[in-house]
Amino acid sequence: METLIRELLIKLGEDPKREGLERTPMRVARTYHEFTKGYHEDPEPLFRNLMPIDASSDLVLLRDLNFISLCEHHLMPFFGKCHIAYLPRKRSSDFPSWSI
Repeated sequence: METLIRELLIKLGEDPKREGLERTPMRVARTYHEFTKGYHEDPEPLFRNLMPIDASSDLVLLRDLNFISLCEHHLMPFFGKCHIAYLPRKRSSDFPSWSI
């Protein structure tokens, strides 16, 4: 990926060897890896820890969950907060089930 970033800098008319850009390909590669790491993670443990086990059937609302990702059309980062509301069902010790 670093080679591609260097090539992109050159195509943009920049000198990837100039001061200030020398480590940019490594930084960009690391950033893109961070932005897309969730694509390769199993969401089950995240949701298991996030969603409380509750015998109640009342609506559960999780607010202000931070997220960051990449726009697949432009490869530009975007971030924000999201909210999840769900109605708990009978839960087992396995991954909880819910309705949205």
